[in-house]
Amino acid sequence: MMLHLSMQIMSLNSGSNGNVYYFGSDQESILVDAGLSCKEIEKRMMLTGLSLRDIGGIFITHEHSDHIFGLKTLVKKFSIPVYITTKTLESAHLDLPPDLIRHFNSGDTIHVGKFRVTAFPIQHDASDPHGFFITHSGKAAGVFNDIGIVCDQVKQYFSQCHAAFLECNYDEEMLMRGPYPPYLKDRIKGPKGHLSNKESLELFRKHRSEQLSCLWLSHLSEHNNDPNLVKKLFTEEQSGIQILIAERKRQGPLIDLSNDRAVTEVKSGQLSLF
Repeated sequence: MMLHLSMQIMSLNSGSNGNVYYFGSDQESILVDAGLSCKEIEKRMMLTGLSLRDIGGIFITHEHSDHIFGLKTLVKKFSIPVYITTKTLESAHLDLPPDLIRHFNSGDTIHVGKFRVTAFPIQHDASDPHGFFITHSGKAAGVFNDIGIVCDQVKQYFSQCHAAFLECNYDEEMLMRGPYPPYLKDRIKGPKGHLSNKESLELFRKHRSEQLSCLWLSHLSEHNNDPNLVKKLFTEEQSGIQILIAERKRQGPLIDLSNDRAVTEVKSGQLSLF
């Protein structure tokens, strides 16, 4: 059997209905966030030939329910360590087994097998929100979601990625024309809200690395964005980079970052819900 020693990446779900991202190899694997039910995460993992029993850690970005909904059950059922800041854990009000809690601070780099996960602070309306920069076997990936503004650390880590989940939460015109009340529109487009398509595209244009080979457009709003619209925006600028939509209702393909510019699709799950 051929071992996949390089990093494999998959979105299990992305959006306000739940966020879960998988990073793995044949030797170890981790999750970032656990915003679906434990049952649903397990089901989607199994459809791609993966098991939650192989997960060595879950890294939590912040305490909002679309990032922690299934965490308590997941941790207790599979005895998975949780990497979370003290403030985020306090704000989440979760009764987690103390022996499975691993606290981290901004700037820490955590080792899980050959994974190196660096936590960096982001701007969002949560108690202590963080993004993650993840390396394994010479490859680097990042999770850049729930970001109100593109700060220097976001630029720094995005510019080093071979692959990334980049928030494209809303189209500005759709948001302003949409049904949300004014206070919610202000929150979304504010400095502790979310990134617009325009802001994310600007980051992509100016700060992507030469080795970036795969980009997931993530955390799209159901009401204030259009997957076809945003994918077209990035595809026009992509220069050979694989552009994927991290979907709201099913997992995406499991992508293997193999050679310098090669991206191989390992498997694709097709569970459609709702």
